[in-house]
Amino acid sequence: MNYRFQNLLGAPYRGGNAIISDNSNLITPIGNRISVTDLIKSETKTLPCESSSNISRIAVSPDGTFLITIDDKSRCHFINLRRHVVLHRMTMKKPVSAIKFSPDGGLIAFGVGKLVQIWRSPGFRKEFFPFQLIRTFADCDETVTALDWSPDSNYLLVGSKDLTVRLLCLKKIRGGYKPFLFLGHRESIVGVFFGIDNKSGKVCRVYTISRNCYIFTWNYIESEDSNNNTEDLQGQISDPPSPGTPEKNPSGVSTEIVVSGAYGNVRKRKEFDDTGDNAEGEIEFPLHKGKWELLKKDHFGQTPARLTACDYHRGLDLVVVGFSNGVFGLYQMPDFICLHSLSISREKITTACFNDLGNWLTLGCARLGQLLVWEWRSESYILKQQGHYFDVNCVAYSPDSQLLATGADDNKIKVWTVSSGFCFVTFSEHTNAVTALHFMTGNNCLLSASMDGTVRAWDLFRYRNFRTFTSPQSRQFVSLASDQSGEVICAGTLDSFEIFVWSMKTGRLLDILSGHEGPVHGLMFSPTTAILASSSWDKTVRLWDVFEGKGAVETFPHTHDVLTVVYRPDGKQLACSTLDGQIHFWDPLDGVLMHTIEGRRDIAGGRLMTDRRSAANSSSGKFFTSLCYSADGSYILAGGSSKYICMYCVADQVLLRRFQVTHNLSLDGVLDFLNSKKMTEAGPLELIDDNSDVEEGINRQTRGKLGYDLPGSMPNQGRPIIRTKCLRIAPTGRSWAAATTEGVLIYSIDESFVFDPTDLDMDVTPEAVDAALSEDQPKRALLLSLRLNEDSLIKKCIITVKPVDIPAVASSIPLRYLRRLIEALANLLENSPHLEFILSWCQELSKAHGHSIQQNSRSLLPALRSLQKAITRLHQDLADTCSSNEYMLRYLCSTGTKS
Repeated sequence: MNYRFQNLLGAPYRGGNAIISDNSNLITPIGNRISVTDLIKSETKTLPCESSSNISRIAVSPDGTFLITIDDKSRCHFINLRRHVVLHRMTMKKPVSAIKFSPDGGLIAFGVGKLVQIWRSPGFRKEFFPFQLIRTFADCDETVTALDWSPDSNYLLVGSKDLTVRLLCLKKIRGGYKPFLFLGHRESIVGVFFGIDNKSGKVCRVYTISRNCYIFTWNYIESEDSNNNTEDLQGQISDPPSPGTPEKNPSGVSTEIVVSGAYGNVRKRKEFDDTGDNAEGEIEFPLHKGKWELLKKDHFGQTPARLTACDYHRGLDLVVVGFSNGVFGLYQMPDFICLHSLSISREKITTACFNDLGNWLTLGCARLGQLLVWEWRSESYILKQQGHYFDVNCVAYSPDSQLLATGADDNKIKVWTVSSGFCFVTFSEHTNAVTALHFMTGNNCLLSASMDGTVRAWDLFRYRNFRTFTSPQSRQFVSLASDQSGEVICAGTLDSFEIFVWSMKTGRLLDILSGHEGPVHGLMFSPTTAILASSSWDKTVRLWDVFEGKGAVETFPHTHDVLTVVYRPDGKQLACSTLDGQIHFWDPLDGVLMHTIEGRRDIAGGRLMTDRRSAANSSSGKFFTSLCYSADGSYILAGGSSKYICMYCVADQVLLRRFQVTHNLSLDGVLDFLNSKKMTEAGPLELIDDNSDVEEGINRQTRGKLGYDLPGSMPNQGRPIIRTKCLRIAPTGRSWAAATTEGVLIYSIDESFVFDPTDLDMDVTPEAVDAALSEDQPKRALLLSLRLNEDSLIKKCIITVKPVDIPAVASSIPLRYLRRLIEALANLLENSPHLEFILSWCQELSKAHGHSIQQNSRSLLPALRSLQKAITRLHQDLADTCSSNEYMLRYLCSTGTKS
């Protein structure tokens, strides 16, 4: 029951800017979520917080603590990256096109339509309204497109669609100050950057980049009276107050900011008057006093392509630019020397950025859903990840739960490492949508079925397709199953309504099972016998004896189309879902209907933009298309054409919990109530296409579909519809995956402590556990900790047992505590350095309770799977270490012999 969102896999990068924080963390928007990738550890995680629609702009503070996100609805989230929580929320009045923190982290600049707003950055203290608007500049005639701060946070460069760049001063100057205009560009501005002199640290030039592939270099000429700027500032300059006794100005607003920038760590106090003007002391480098001259114009030479993304590294004086034809270039400024010019795709590059050291380039292509991190000095890839741009149709867990395979409408199969969230291999041999996946026993072989008429077997050691199964005539396969021994492969078809049976060893077609009168969408072998169950849209579930060749041995009729079928892990129950929203549970041995769950009201929710009825009154689309039993068979997960995934108790037929897949309003079917104000004569306002985003280089891409719809479902020609296509629970029972419109959502059991005692008494306390340990009674201490069911105490008692006493303590553990102890040992194997000690525990526990484990294998199966997963991972790590040491020793011995 305690499943929580853990990660998002297979979701494509759909647009927005990417940022590298702390030199190693790549932060990118993925739909309405934020993904953080550790480039050194090769791990990716998705923040649990969601925006109301797709995120378009992000900015991170200089110290990497805070993150600001702006979505398509102009809603702003202020997030603590260390804690993964949303601290503040705010809604801007107009769309935000640019956002950037000041170098000292105290201010944030927003490009809100034609306005530039300067806001005070919230801190760690509690405030009634943490965001405070300091100043608003209304100088631009068109939408703001680019922002850049000066190193001292006193000046701001603003690029706009009005073909100009303006230099704004945050301080109010006596006598007035008109922003300096950088003119000459003939298309909208894409990037503006301050350039500094590395010796003096002063601003010496400005770079302005436009969409027509031009970069202008502007030189700063310092005037004679530029240092005498104190008389030009409004207000009286006084000595700063002492840090211990802050003074307030008449308006009562004061703040203290720690500046950690190019000029070192300085604690400064900023005060703002009623008008929001900064009345702080003098400007060290007054840029408004000098003169600017156009030094030169340079062209990148990519016409007729348009420049779509750019970034500048101030320390190395490097500029990276991306174009609409998929080419990116790296240039040394101000000499405009091309260091690299490469083509990474044929689509637009929508984001480009440097890391703090300047050795890594991040490039993103929204149309392909691709992100690259490239080290330009060694010309090698640090990261090359691409999600499924089209909908994910199927997922499959490996037997040890370490790998997850996904298949999608883009004809690709990807295999992910669940712990790190990284895709390590992609198979693209299929020529049509992948509809079903299945792992063979041993993690080394993966089966896939596709609409292209083939079933393929993949070798996960050599990463190749080693066997292909075909039918005499081309068929569209939509379901897949394999028996426990892995000798027989079965696949159901969409068009001929047949089931094809092949031999895994020879690849020859053994049999064709006929009898269904509709598409065979569900196929599964019994876990204990050689009986194959199939479900079809002809309103039947059939059982087949594949090995004896007797054909259909049992038929279970229904009143509506059957969409899927699954076996319980013990093989004594069969569950299938029908088009009327019900889940039927059958006894496959006696052929009787055990019970039925009515799920129409549970899955109901969400109204499409084209629906004429409300979500409560609509009867279409309320059915489950995917079912999955838990590892012990006590509950079942069900998902379908809805924003909800339902968890039912099988024994009591009650709804335990509903998981909402997403809150992203950019998808259709998330809202329960539509706004009638957005309905026009031409239809819903949000479904009327406009070409506003084509100008920015991000063309809209419609989602792919399988080419057919379920009976009773209405196609939608507008936004993607939220739905769940496949559900799978890991063999360990600790996590489950859902293939949805948003990507593959991973839910896992929360590792935080939940107090759930099993046998509580007045004498069972943590103090009693510590007393037993101090009196050298490890057996009593372990039993008390197991009764308390507190994870930290159980691990503490396991570690304190002497190796000599392990057999005696292991034999004294009652059967009801065995599962909890195995789970604790599996967790210790992954995190504890005492490898031999924990393996001794596992060995003695198996010797003492082998018969009990065999008799209660169903209830202990999830814990045993977790233990097997931990041991397999350790074995692989040790094998790799030993292999590398062996080769190293051989090399050292050979060099020693030669010398």
